[in-house]
Amino acid sequence: MKFQLFKIKPFVMKKNLFSSGVLLLMLFCLCTCGNRKSKEDKDHVISELKTVFINGESIHYIDKGKGDPIILVHGGLGDYRTWGAQMDTFAQNHRAIAYSRRFAYPNNQIIGDSSDYSGISHEKDLAELVKSLNLGPVHLVGHSGGGRVALLTTLDHPELVRSLTLGEPALMSMLENVPGGDTMPNKLGKAWELMTEEFKNNNNEKAVTIFIGAVTDDSLYFSKLPKRDQKIMMDNTLDFRESPIRKSSRRSITCDDLKKIKAPVLLLKGDISPLFLTSMVDELDRCLRDKELVTLPNTSHGLPFENPAEFNKIVLGYINKH
Repeated sequence: MKFQLFKIKPFVMKKNLFSSGVLLLMLFCLCTCGNRKSKEDKDHVISELKTVFINGESIHYIDKGKGDPIILVHGGLGDYRTWGAQMDTFAQNHRAIAYSRRFAYPNNQIIGDSSDYSGISHEKDLAELVKSLNLGPVHLVGHSGGGRVALLTTLDHPELVRSLTLGEPALMSMLENVPGGDTMPNKLGKAWELMTEEFKNNNNEKAVTIFIGAVTDDSLYFSKLPKRDQKIMMDNTLDFRESPIRKSSRRSITCDDLKKIKAPVLLLKGDISPLFLTSMVDELDRCLRDKELVTLPNTSHGLPFENPAEFNKIVLGYINKH
């Protein structure tokens, strides 16, 4: 998911809650891969792995299909495998690209200082990925922390984005104008303290379990996942293990910023997602100009993998319109 430790106190002033929540949500992505793959399937995916050297690092990605390019951006605890339930479907009529963000499996980066871990570095990586692969304007699809990365890229590089899909992106600043928004992150703050302590004690699986339980309102969520999907999460704890013990500035996104976006935006939320997540999406809906909001039934924060059939149908339908 050697540094100065900082703590998040649950019922502290609004500013600290927003700061801690941003750090927490920037990392989150429930990375179950909807399609259970056989050994042959997994070997096939590994054989398709490619690398691109951008911003001084090698970034791994898979690239399938032909047509208008779609780039899938995972959040924390995820990597290119997060989009297992999307790749084949999206690649039928489009060029689908899923990459592993900096610090995610199987990349080999280490976190050297707080600037290495900033959301800005992820945004720069995504912009350079689009440029390096000569993709031109692309359809960006981001989930959770990956949604934040996709949104920042759209704000800073509008010429690279044809459409934007955001699945409950990690944008805690959106709660600042929501009634009760200053207390919504309290539960996250408590979980963050507990998770940090477990990482310090090298209880990584327990730390991840605490975090997943907090953002899904289901303390058994991690334990109910298939072993393969649990392993994917545990393969991607680097940013989690490092980020709780560092201070890192986060760029705040305002309603005025969002009004500058000209690309069409699809907003997705789950009908049983926690209130703080759905409230962020609702605030995005209020601020954006060209947008469409869809609620996925029987779905929490794990939008692409809890309800992949509905997710794929809605996202591809929107992309095909733009």
